Amino acid sequence: MAAERFVLLGLAPARAAWFEAVAQWATSASIAAEFVKCVSAEEVRARLASGRRHSALVVDAATPSFDRDLIDACQACSTPVIVVRDPRHASVHPLDIGAAAELVPGFGPDELLDALSVHSRPVGDGTWLPPAIEDGEGGGFWQAPLFTVCGPGGTGASTVAMALATGLGRDARYARRVLLADLARRADQAMLHDSPELGPGLQELVDAHRLARPDPGEVRRMTFEVPRRGYHLLLGLRQPQAWSALRPRAVDAALSGVRRAFQVVVADVTGDFEGEADGGSIDVEERNHLARTAARQATVTLAVGAPGLKGIHSLAGLVRDAVRAGVAPGRIVAVLNRSPRHPRARAESARALASLLAADGIQLALAGPVHVPERKLDEALRDGSPLPGALVETVTRAVRAVADRLADAAPPDPGPTRIVPGSLGSWAEDPEVEA
Repeated sequence: MAAERFVLLGLAPARAAWFEAVAQWATSASIAAEFVKCVSAEEVRARLASGRRHSALVVDAATPSFDRDLIDACQACSTPVIVVRDPRHASVHPLDIGAAAELVPGFGPDELLDALSVHSRPVGDGTWLPPAIEDGEGGGFWQAPLFTVCGPGGTGASTVAMALATGLGRDARYARRVLLADLARRADQAMLHDSPELGPGLQELVDAHRLARPDPGEVRRMTFEVPRRGYHLLLGLRQPQAWSALRPRAVDAALSGVRRAFQVVVADVTGDFEGEADGGSIDVEERNHLARTAARQATVTLAVGAPGLKGIHSLAGLVRDAVRAGVAPGRIVAVLNRSPRHPRARAESARALASLLAADGIQLALAGPVHVPERKLDEALRDGSPLPGALVETVTRAVRAVADRLADAAPPDPGPTRIVPGSLGSWAEDPEVEA
């Protein structure tokens, strides 16, 4: 159509040479395009949300706000991203984080039009919308099993996570490739392991995934081996306020990265799953993004609570919050830490928890909670020695039982399906020509 032209969003640092060149090409009609200059990533997002269709975002890789989250915002609006490479940042690989194409500085009108013709479409009369671009992080990679441990402060959830990682680390099938990842907002694993807090940790891992896809060897080098317990440790946030520096899409990529680098991952997360739908604040959802994502992706989630009236009430609330956040009840295992030894007291705790959850129709993976008795842990934590065997075996046995049952209940892979010739229709060059 004669009225069709490319509608391009542009984002670059001040005085970028290509930025002015593309504007001149559009103004002089050297290219059939409308070029909309943006001064910030927030303006790009606002224009994407305006409802107007855009052919592509052309962004300079040197822009400070260029990252996975900006690409994800464009993909959500079916707008491909074309990146102008920055020779000073050779480690940035835009195609690995979802960009559609990349150009080198000094490109001309023909190179830009070639990229646009392959990855985008001109904006015409509104009868055709470019197809959504699939996120490159989604599939095609093997993902290790993920087990998440959560609980209110003071319940011993971090110790339970250590016990689970120890039990899985003893399994020869995992070849000592078990990771204990401290994803809690108030990270305690560094203190519990007497580890230096100046080394690489969660913040460096997420930052490495912001603009690239590190290989498994690079990811493993950001962790510390705990040989006496058979697992590796990923240190958490140095300050609780540091969550604001972790962008959601980079967090997702980092979690995917550790699941490619290890055979099994145990995540220690904060027992807070509130999202935007619960309180109306996107900031709260981003603050809890680590916990929400780890719990939703987990094969099994351990909800840790304490005995007693207040402990059982808090544990039931934690389970409800996890279910509201999208965790299937059949994947949640309740754990009562420091549980009383008397069978009658344990039975009363189990009945009280079941009664509270029954009001919401929630049925957990196991009929009752896993009871972990009081153990002398201070000496083991202080000396870095193995945790008590009863603690390790109790938690690990319960998780394996639920994971095996879920694996057996999963439908078998149907395998490839034969396609009948002609059943997929036909393809036409012009999107307005019906098949």
